[in-house]
Amino acid sequence: MEQPNHFVTASYQSTGIKRYDGNPFIEALPPILSVAQAGKSIKGQVGFHPSDRLADPKSRMHMVVSLLDDYFQPLSQHVQLQEKIDMMLRMGYVGRNISDGSLNRKLQEGYELIKSGGEVTANFAVEKTTARSMSLVGISGSGKTSSLERVLENYPQVIYHEQQNFFQVTYLKIECPSNGDLESLCLNFFSAVDSVLGSDYERRYAKQRLSVPKMLALMRQTANNRAIGILVIDEIQRLSQVRSGGKEQMLEFFVELVNTVGIPIVLVGTPKARPIFELELQSGRRSAGLGSIYWETIPQYVSKGYGKESNLNWIRLSDSLWKYQWLKHGDDPLTDEIRDCWYDLSQGVLDIVVKLFVLAQLRAIANKKERITVGILQSVYQQELKPVHPMLDALRSGDADKITKYSDMRVVDLDKRIIQLGAEILNVVQKQEERLFGGKQDALRLYNVILQIEESFDEQSVAKLVERVFKEHPDYSLHEMIPVLVNWYKSNEAPLKQEKSKTKVKEKDWLDLDVTDLRYQYAYCKEEGLSLVERLDKNGDMFDLDGWAAGH
Repeated sequence: MEQPNHFVTASYQSTGIKRYDGNPFIEALPPILSVAQAGKSIKGQVGFHPSDRLADPKSRMHMVVSLLDDYFQPLSQHVQLQEKIDMMLRMGYVGRNISDGSLNRKLQEGYELIKSGGEVTANFAVEKTTARSMSLVGISGSGKTSSLERVLENYPQVIYHEQQNFFQVTYLKIECPSNGDLESLCLNFFSAVDSVLGSDYERRYAKQRLSVPKMLALMRQTANNRAIGILVIDEIQRLSQVRSGGKEQMLEFFVELVNTVGIPIVLVGTPKARPIFELELQSGRRSAGLGSIYWETIPQYVSKGYGKESNLNWIRLSDSLWKYQWLKHGDDPLTDEIRDCWYDLSQGVLDIVVKLFVLAQLRAIANKKERITVGILQSVYQQELKPVHPMLDALRSGDADKITKYSDMRVVDLDKRIIQLGAEILNVVQKQEERLFGGKQDALRLYNVILQIEESFDEQSVAKLVERVFKEHPDYSLHEMIPVLVNWYKSNEAPLKQEKSKTKVKEKDWLDLDVTDLRYQYAYCKEEGLSLVERLDKNGDMFDLDGWAAGH
């Protein structure tokens, strides 16, 4: 086996917990975190400064898109997940100690199991495992997978123990194959080990066409030989009941996986995988420790007494995200109207919450409105998020069967749309640069700063004064030019400001208007194939002439 590309050399520290002390696999892990430290460890780091709002549209577009990767606001459920994963990881190493011979006993057990073809014989003695397992079930975009990844990233994946010349793999993540086959799932395990350690397990075992029991035995041996701490299996809803022999066979496989492999296992999937775990609960078979945890979307309200109140998690999340705006009017307050609209359109699905916010900013830059409004949020939802409308409608209905049906829908064309909006922004910028100052960047920067300082200033007047200040004071810095230009403007040396005529909004941009604007209503109806009169009547916006005439 080649040396792994990425690893850290073990540094040991006592945990203060007697059960863990003296175990190099546990003592080499990062220290146990407090609640505050756990939250901080998974929080995203967004590079943002209010002055960035003065940057050119091209640069701001890249800053906005960075939110998709960098933003992550820990909520109470994320901290609980971190604590559970940490406990599962450490407990899984109890009984697998490289210093006291317990790991060697595990390896000898594994060797005997392989010899028997994966079948446990009467004289085969297996030590009790300390592994614990759980499952995470939630709709696509709810944040279950990204949350797990953030938690696991706090652990070095490969740790090298110099004294024992041993590479420890703290965690391994695999996905269920798209063909829903158990044999392929087992091979994906070996493929993941190969990618981390540079080994050759998958090629060797794929050629042998082994049975599932034999593969499980080999997985157990590999897991112990590489001291794998925790195994995450994602997209379990892909497992085909037909190819796997039905729900019973699939359940047997997961129970056997935990009992045979003997390491903590986290199963992750959408509600389509729920029948497997419901069967487990109904049958009372808890030998594998499998408990299904539903990873819920963020509710807008929570019950209190006989009523309800705003959910603090939603308030914190929306407040936190709202700060990261690269729009010229990005310091506008977050109104209840916008917050409610934002929730209604996203239904608290974390992925949709962030993507809707990102796309709204890109749209606001492209159409030069430079602020997020209800109209822009509605427009982005109607035009960019159509692929997930069925899933979001199912969530609004509260119908469990509908939610299950549409639970794995994704915004598949988001990257394509970001590129398109980026091209629109670039086109606007290029036209501006060609028109103003011959593409001179310092002049453009000064022009944008002045208009940011004083929104009431006439753009044409400012452009002329920018040209003048560079001509008369070429040696001045931009900071020195700003007060000179502002004084010129305010001393009436600028050309008389003409009252700006109202800009005519093109029909293609009507969906960007406020939802109360009749042009928006018309465009919405046209987009959805509805009658404007019927929509207005439904919303109570049509004057009841008959009722008025009758004196009602």
